[in-house]
Amino acid sequence: MTVTSLSPGPARRDVLARRIRLLVAATITYNVVEAVVAITAGTVASSTALVGFGVDSVIEVSSAAAVAWQFSAHEHAVREAREKTTLRIVALSFFALAAYVGVDAVRTLTGAAEADRSIPGIVIAALSLAIMPFLSAAQRRAGRELGSAGAVADSKQTLLCTYLSAVLLVGLILNATLGWSWADPIAALVIAVVAVKEGRDAWQGKGCCAPSATGVASPAAAVAAETDACGCRPDSDCCA
Repeated sequence: MTVTSLSPGPARRDVLARRIRLLVAATITYNVVEAVVAITAGTVASSTALVGFGVDSVIEVSSAAAVAWQFSAHEHAVREAREKTTLRIVALSFFALAAYVGVDAVRTLTGAAEADRSIPGIVIAALSLAIMPFLSAAQRRAGRELGSAGAVADSKQTLLCTYLSAVLLVGLILNATLGWSWADPIAALVIAVVAVKEGRDAWQGKGCCAPSATGVASPAAAVAAETDACGCRPDSDCCA
């Protein structure tokens, strides 16, 4: 049995690269707005989780910008050469977020500040919860088909924003309805833990990518070729 190339051809790679550039541009635009609203509302309400969410938006912009830089090159070989640098930037972005949010959450829990209610924060968290899953899923699919761990890692950053939105929304609603101000820094600590995990994965280059094997000569080798470096088949959900 002979299997031809499982990786996309040059024309398809160009289409996927353009799609990723458009998704990254949309992500950056939304996150700039999100950062301004969240940081402003968080500062007014003394909300650690809301400010941390805004800082995550800033960091996500830097992560997306790194991917935009990677895919600004038209040559596939150049984009591949920039992959490792992109992953490092994404990983450092996660670690910076975890450090900032973690320290501020501990400070709040020890009584340095108490979060007030924030209706604008609830609104921006709900909007992000509705928008971010679609951006993340679209970029993850394109990144996996293209075989770009950098694009997949950045899609995880966007997916993390979805998780953060859910955690933040719960914390803000509990504070607004029940007066549980401690729910805010607890939500922030959850954000920090998830960010550390995703940062470690990005640093190690973990991400499900399309295989690029060619000329496989046996059924067993064909199955191996359909599995990427993470041990994931291209149609699996392990990157979810």
